Amino acid sequence: MNVRTVADLTPDERAGLFDRDAGVEAVRDDVRDIVEAVREEGDVALRRFAAEFDDVEVGNVDITDAAERAAEQVDDDVLAAIEAAAENIREFHERQVPEDWRADFDGRELGRRFRPLESAGVYAPGGTAAYPSSALMGVIPAKVAGVDHVAVATPPADPVNPVTLAAIHVAGADAVYQVGGAQAIGALAYGTETVTATDIVVGPGNRWVTAAKAEVRGDVAIDFLAGPSEIMVVADETADPAFVAADMVAQAEHDENASVVTVTDDEALAEAVVAEIESQAEDREREAVIRAALDNDASGVFHARSMSEGVLFAEEYAAEHLSIQAEDDEALLERIPTAGSAFLGPYSPVAAGDYAAGTNHVLPTGGSARVTGGLSVDTFVRSTTVQRLSKDSLGDLSETITTLAEAEGLEAHAESVRKRSED
Repeated sequence: MNVRTVADLTPDERAGLFDRDAGVEAVRDDVRDIVEAVREEGDVALRRFAAEFDDVEVGNVDITDAAERAAEQVDDDVLAAIEAAAENIREFHERQVPEDWRADFDGRELGRRFRPLESAGVYAPGGTAAYPSSALMGVIPAKVAGVDHVAVATPPADPVNPVTLAAIHVAGADAVYQVGGAQAIGALAYGTETVTATDIVVGPGNRWVTAAKAEVRGDVAIDFLAGPSEIMVVADETADPAFVAADMVAQAEHDENASVVTVTDDEALAEAVVAEIESQAEDREREAVIRAALDNDASGVFHARSMSEGVLFAEEYAAEHLSIQAEDDEALLERIPTAGSAFLGPYSPVAAGDYAAGTNHVLPTGGSARVTGGLSVDTFVRSTTVQRLSKDSLGDLSETITTLAEAEGLEAHAESVRKRSED
């Protein structure tokens, strides 16, 4: 990896950085077939796909009982870490719960009412690996929001990793199914003999999972279409290059398609970060994945002519994770509104948010942070506006309403007001 200059980027290089996608279109047709098979065949399709894709012969699709017993199979220190992370995540999300309100607007009583969805489906990546953090991040905000039935789908294995199951149980899930991939999203969206259909499907996953969420969107709600992990580090001369490199290497570890970027106005820091990356990536268990991510078109270390140029670069990038390691990090944060989650200062690694700080790690990628935020209590809540008008307050609005209604050619709208005036 070499330092590149922001001002010298070609149009193709800029496209590689800013036009990131989750690779959904490449698998969309296959995913559509999988989802349709689940709708038509139910559990039979789930078992067939488990054998075909996961090499697992599934007996019981519902493994809620196994999740309830999983804590017995988990080391005490791991269980304690799961419980500590869950407490922090729950505490943070409890601050997000909206309150109903009513207020008087010149005789018009107006307000908003908030109610949770009835059911939610959470996808927790797994299989032979353990991703307890994703279970916590998906289930806890739904339960805090007041969702009555929260179901989790996690890929089958023999057995399903008890750490993941323990986290699902600690988070408070009501049902757990061993089903993964696109077929899991189809099952949560449409239901099977065993899987109860849900109102919304959320959670991270590979491109098959993301494509399936795109396929079911409209029939059920989803959170968003998330792709490979991303980080943008904005750094000045005060940053420690070892810390900057550590965060880049950590995100590169996720996926060879991960996007890892640093921009700085200090050329010496940029060179030092590149050297640190080379050193820190060496001899890692996932070194091949890390180096592939570091070498992809959406990654790099960039020198900006000024911090203002660096800020504009970061704003356009709209990263999932924004790390600001600079002397005046708050001022820089104010200038970069496009980020899924922001990490300020040298001692706020993205890994803290991934696991235990309390914020949610299910975040928008591919530039969608320009228009949306991450998973939260809001995801699982619907709002209703409420209004009560007195005869006098309606009378005050009568001319305004009837004039606008008639201008739109909606005579009955105007008459519905006049009828009340005659009363």
